[in-house]
Amino acid sequence: MKHATPKDDVVTGSADNNTSPSRRKFLKGGLAAAVGTAAAGFPMISVGAPLVVKMQTSWPSSDIWMDFARQYTERVERMAGGRLKIDLLPAGAVVKAFQVMDAVNDGILDAAHTVPVYWYGKHKAASLFGTGPVFGGSATTMLAWFNAGGGRELYRELTQDIMGLNVYGLLGFPMPAQPFGWFKGTVNTAADLQGFKYRTVGLAADLMQKMGMSVAQLPGGEIVPAMERGVIDAFEFNNPSSDMRFGSQDVAKNYYLSSYHQASESFEFLFNKDFFDDLDDDLKAILEYGVESASTANTAIALDNYSQDLQTLQEKHGVTVHRTSKEILDAELKAWDQIIPDLEKDPYMKKVLDSQRAWVERVVFYELMNSPDYNLAYSHYFPGKLKL
Repeated sequence: MKHATPKDDVVTGSADNNTSPSRRKFLKGGLAAAVGTAAAGFPMISVGAPLVVKMQTSWPSSDIWMDFARQYTERVERMAGGRLKIDLLPAGAVVKAFQVMDAVNDGILDAAHTVPVYWYGKHKAASLFGTGPVFGGSATTMLAWFNAGGGRELYRELTQDIMGLNVYGLLGFPMPAQPFGWFKGTVNTAADLQGFKYRTVGLAADLMQKMGMSVAQLPGGEIVPAMERGVIDAFEFNNPSSDMRFGSQDVAKNYYLSSYHQASESFEFLFNKDFFDDLDDDLKAILEYGVESASTANTAIALDNYSQDLQTLQEKHGVTVHRTSKEILDAELKAWDQIIPDLEKDPYMKKVLDSQRAWVERVVFYELMNSPDYNLAYSHYFPGKLKL
């Protein structure tokens, strides 16, 4: 079996020997047999069916994020030239939305399209790779931390060394900051939030509990039914397009944008380690760098769809869009200040947070100093539109 060198295998750093039978060996054996047959005088025939990659997402089939996942699979298949075929499945097709990490680890799935916070129950540190404290960096800033600031090695340490999981993971698509969420009435102060039954996930649940709300952690497809049954009375998911497809506008009419609870999240692309190690080096590279390609494509359709659907929510569904008050945003930061010391009692989590703080302090200083005032320019050309 041919394995990548550490230089080439940029996902893994190294490859373990895998002596079990594999689809790759089978395909190579079939190819060798076909070549031998052709040499014996038979005409050359097309051989080698594509290797099928079973990949499940954590999203319902109707969610726009299935479209995002499809952008990844389409790019991978085209780059692989017919050698890979990805069988993309919605949440629940094989396992539930929150169970894809287990399924990839166990080899039930070859791959998954999800977010790290969905396996937060296994280790709180999962939430630091997308839904942890926001020190001032955007999702783009923190995806850069993952790829260039040491985050990728820290993720590998958590999944493989600490948790012993048989997976590789990559992050892609820096999500726009997630809305504070949907409320039946208006909320303007931190005091207004007391007693709400609120849906969120990961460390954001700890954050909202600090702010006086009780929290239910639910996958996206269960949110609106829970709202209808009264299990929750306020919620967030991620973005205007997903929220509208879920039917959020049917159960609440006040939509608050801007929040620090999940301001730097990206998609997680999971691969079973044995499956991935067994691939040819070029196919490994295609699966890896396909994440970067899809990340760019996802950003384009996200900005297009999220902005259009926000207009639709306002104009066709009677939703009032608010910007979360500075008082509530400040209360979120103060709540994070209470949570962080407890997180840092865990040496690994302190190491991650120290790495993130150091990255943000240096990188965001540059970003903020270098960025012009976009609000000023927008208001210059579209006067009266912004009411911040």
